[in-house]
Amino acid sequence: MTDIPATELPRRLSALPPAEVQGLADALGREHTVQDVVLPQSGLGLLKLRDGALHDAYYLGEVPLARAQVIVRAGTGREAEGGALILDDRAQQARSFAILDAVYRAGLPGCERVRDLLARGGAALVREERDRRSLAAATKVDFALLSSSLEEEDE
Repeated sequence: MTDIPATELPRRLSALPPAEVQGLADALGREHTVQDVVLPQSGLGLLKLRDGALHDAYYLGEVPLARAQVIVRAGTGREAEGGALILDDRAQQARSFAILDAVYRAGLPGCERVRDLLARGGAALVREERDRRSLAAATKVDFALLSSSLEEEDE
């Protein structure tokens, strides 16, 4: 039932308008009982990288982070835990992602709507990638033309 890898969920959900994601999470929150394992939080995290030559660690800078962890209980008694850690400063957005994660992963009622939302997010990512490729192709430079014009000037 969960054919989309867990690592893809935040990426696909981030490609959609936040109001659409929030709307579905709110609707599922009314249908199920949602309990926060920890309160949703947002803040800054240090981005640590490793130097390619000497392999020394250094901090590139700060990135916004939001984190949420929830337990969703369906009316049938089934429950699932979901979580999200996203590069964003909106804690409520992370909570929405966590609710959708729990419902989708456990196959709770409403998981079909989450799957449809994830499919739309995947389609948005494909469109974005296609647009980027077309922009890159439009700005491609053919240096062969430059070398032939330089040869003409030398003659």
